[in-house]
Amino acid sequence: MYTDSHCHLNFPELMGQLDSIQQAMVAAQVTRALVICTTMEKFDEVHKLAMDNDNMWATVGVHPDNEGVQEPSLQDLLDGAARPKVVAIGETGLDYYQMDERKGGRTVADMEWQRERFRTHIRAARQTGLPLVIHTRQASDDTIAILKEEGETGGAGCAGGVFHCFTESQQVARAALDLGFYISFSGILTFKTAADLREVAKFVPDDRLLIETDSPYLAPVPFRGKTNNPSYVPYVATLLASLRGGTAEEMGRLTTRNFLTLFDQTH
Repeated sequence: MYTDSHCHLNFPELMGQLDSIQQAMVAAQVTRALVICTTMEKFDEVHKLAMDNDNMWATVGVHPDNEGVQEPSLQDLLDGAARPKVVAIGETGLDYYQMDERKGGRTVADMEWQRERFRTHIRAARQTGLPLVIHTRQASDDTIAILKEEGETGGAGCAGGVFHCFTESQQVARAALDLGFYISFSGILTFKTAADLREVAKFVPDDRLLIETDSPYLAPVPFRGKTNNPSYVPYVATLLASLRGGTAEEMGRLTTRNFLTLFDQTH
């Protein structure tokens, strides 16, 4: 019934608990999970999870914040995308959050390497026809601009994809929707501080909604501060249902249909 469209089950916080997580997913009626790749070094690990578990699929890509890792070439991404059960390119995008605290005082101009990496992922998505999993944090203007520059305008031949763990404004959501993208909400939606984001969640059309955990991070209330896992994604559905009307189960079925539309699981 429920689908976790974005999780990191290969991260050490979760990798050793897969049996208990699978049991918890069954109990919570979470029937699918997309395991997200963040470095090429870990791609084989992510892919193995998808191959070993009937209810899991994989992506291939390098997170924009990861430095000192193998830089993905276009061919690297194309080769990864050709493997069975790889259904998306990413996560990719731009992250300008805390340029002083987290990026050594660099400027946005210094982040050209991130923008070039993002372009490589977009080109791989367009060549393969697989959707993009987009990460954008305090970088939405450049994210939207680069997608447009690379031809991702929502028309024929576009890869499309999802803006995951969405925390931006309604204006950014509208821009993403105009380019044909889906919007995915995480446990952040349940936080007391997320009133503005809940307004955005009311705005996104039914046929463009996804839900996720981004586990092991961002556990929803009442588990905030604890290690997250895919069995908690119904809490996001419950909150969405309270905002939009209907039941959590209906929201689970709706977002699962959207997941199946976006991500071709026969790949």
